Amino acid sequence: MSDTAATTDRDRAVTRAGMAGDWARAALALDLLAVDPAGLGGMHLRARPGPVRDAALARLGAIPLPMQKLHPAMGDEALFGGLDLTATLSAGRLVQRAGLLAVPRLLVLSMAERCGAGMAARLARHADGRSGALVLLDEGVEPDEAAPPALTDQLAFALSLDGIGRQVIASAPPADAARLAAARDLLAQTTMPGDAVGALVTLAARMGVPGLRAPMLALATARAHAALAGRDVATDDDIAAAAALVLVPRATAAPQDAPEDPPPPDPEEREDDAPDDTNDPNQPLDLPQELLVDAIAALLPPELLAAMAGRMGRAGRAASGSGAGARRQGNRRGRPLPARPGRPDSGHRVDLVATLRAAAPWQRLRQAERPDAPGIVQLRPGDIRLKRFEDRSDRLLIFAVDASGSAAIARLAEAKGAVELLLADAYARRDHVALIAFRGTAAEDLLPPTRSLVQTKRRLAGLPGGGGTPLAAGLRAGLEAALAARGRGMTPTLALLTDGRANIALDGRADRAQAGADATAMAQALRAHGVPSVVLDTAARPQSALRALAAAMNGTYLPLPRADAGRLSRALGAALAD
Repeated sequence: MSDTAATTDRDRAVTRAGMAGDWARAALALDLLAVDPAGLGGMHLRARPGPVRDAALARLGAIPLPMQKLHPAMGDEALFGGLDLTATLSAGRLVQRAGLLAVPRLLVLSMAERCGAGMAARLARHADGRSGALVLLDEGVEPDEAAPPALTDQLAFALSLDGIGRQVIASAPPADAARLAAARDLLAQTTMPGDAVGALVTLAARMGVPGLRAPMLALATARAHAALAGRDVATDDDIAAAAALVLVPRATAAPQDAPEDPPPPDPEEREDDAPDDTNDPNQPLDLPQELLVDAIAALLPPELLAAMAGRMGRAGRAASGSGAGARRQGNRRGRPLPARPGRPDSGHRVDLVATLRAAAPWQRLRQAERPDAPGIVQLRPGDIRLKRFEDRSDRLLIFAVDASGSAAIARLAEAKGAVELLLADAYARRDHVALIAFRGTAAEDLLPPTRSLVQTKRRLAGLPGGGGTPLAAGLRAGLEAALAARGRGMTPTLALLTDGRANIALDGRADRAQAGADATAMAQALRAHGVPSVVLDTAARPQSALRALAAAMNGTYLPLPRADAGRLSRALGAALAD
């Protein structure tokens, strides 16, 4: 066998071993959740649909709770209960229907990355009561597509099944139901060493884990781990495993050096009559911090700390947007909103269920007023409820790039590089992108709104330079593109890259004074139409005229010589904020 083939086989073996370790860690977390679902709260499971996630969900069947699937768009009536309209009309009195959260359940939230703040707050409040368990199925791809932190903070485990092959799942042993049942019986008698709480809190602080919820969840995990191993007293192995499963995914820093231990007492100062308690079973177990860190490192795959470091590096520059534009309320499409009283007309639709619900409590009184119409639901104008919806528009980022001779001589190449950085951020946020270039005497639409990153880069790379600077024409083309996009239901933002040396007026004349006045007029028009904007000054030195132009546009001014990729991303994110 050749050296290349041997190396390939060895790499494959290492990859399979790593995947087996990942699945073993996931299976252990699922088994611990089956032992103590209420104490651990649940887990955040990040995985795409497929056989691997199906295998993980199958192990949830060992949890002794009825399973209930949830959707991010579920309303309060489904979660907390409400009026049973049919029973109320039949009985002539208010009849309430219980919600899904009325009894302890295993709640499985699909598409958790789309969970809104309202739904997250309701589920987090329910999770605080420690009744049942919650599993978040996160199908996000980008780092900013994730379940809300308000929910993930409540759950003990955070797992990612990406990279695990189905062959590893096929060869893995299934859950041992008898072992899990015995562990649940032993859990109530399982105790922790006296210094376990202090050890976990200190370790969490050294790893940069904020708050006390994570050490509490790690303590519950250690108890469940000991019970699963058949021990009624937790050991340092149980605490190390709990820290690896609970604290490491939350870590924001590598473990810091522990403070130096105080010097040991002088043997001569010890009292001779001090009791010898070395064999006292009630003495707390000594858990040195360095041994805990070493034990955790032994349980982790080699690439986990590197992944943690990469996650911390991305934290400052991850896109904050979700690809959604401005909120728009309507009566035809979008996410349902609570119905409101109103008068029915051609532009609104009546919410029949909400209308009947509003009229139901008054039926007995109205039947008494109208005994000649028994059994008929009597409605009043005040009972009418109208449907409402909320939709979010797509966002459009319009790049207006100065390709004049002055820009080409100075910093056109650097401006193209800055545009490519912004393009990557826009692509990550699922934004549409349009490209406008202005040079000579007019502006040109190089690319209509698109989500094709490759096509936009190709058009940008082929952008020639030379000629005058028709800044006003570029602003007018950007305004026209923004108004056209807004007419199609999109939320536009203009990013202007120029050196500010406007010398071509709107009528095409080479008049520097008129060119400046026209540019200011177009900037004021952008402000009047409420188009968000960012002005990137590509001149060798910051231009006061461009700062004034940005103020006239009510936009953000950013001089490119002092702007790195992080500042560009933050400025663009602020302009795109809802």
